[in-house]
Amino acid sequence: MAGRQEHDDLIQLLDEQREMFRITVRGISEEQARQRTTASELTLGGLLHHLVGCERLWTKVLVDRDENAEQKLEDFEGQYSIGDSETVAGLLAEWEIVAANTAELIRSVADLDASIPTPTNPWVPGRVWWSARFLILHILREIAHHSGHADIIREQLDGANTTAQRAG
Repeated sequence: MAGRQEHDDLIQLLDEQREMFRITVRGISEEQARQRTTASELTLGGLLHHLVGCERLWTKVLVDRDENAEQKLEDFEGQYSIGDSETVAGLLAEWEIVAANTAELIRSVADLDASIPTPTNPWVPGRVWWSARFLILHILREIAHHSGHADIIREQLDGANTTAQRAG
């Protein structure tokens, strides 16, 4: 039973961190979603686009367990950009579906200690193996990391911050 509690805890942590990001983008316009507010190229919409794709990618890695998977630099082009036909509402709806699939996947993982091969990529050319638990926590780390970026961008955009919006 303790193992199932860990699965539930991981799902809850992911849900809570996604909610923090959703609060950060709450009430922004499509124009604001595309607006740069710092020296970085990052935008709120671009970060949202990245997080949807990132979670989808890492859950696929967990399912496929492909020992030959590799990523090339060109695979990452445009991942931090919101597409012309994408909207914040559409990406948030897509993320809800991805999140539900992630929760189901986590519930189905029999052994969180199972060793999962990660794709090689330009910055880690050798094969790295993570536990299923670590891979799930990596998704959490990505969301938390980019939530911090999003909060700074939002504060620069209109002075709003996630903590104040969360209370309001």
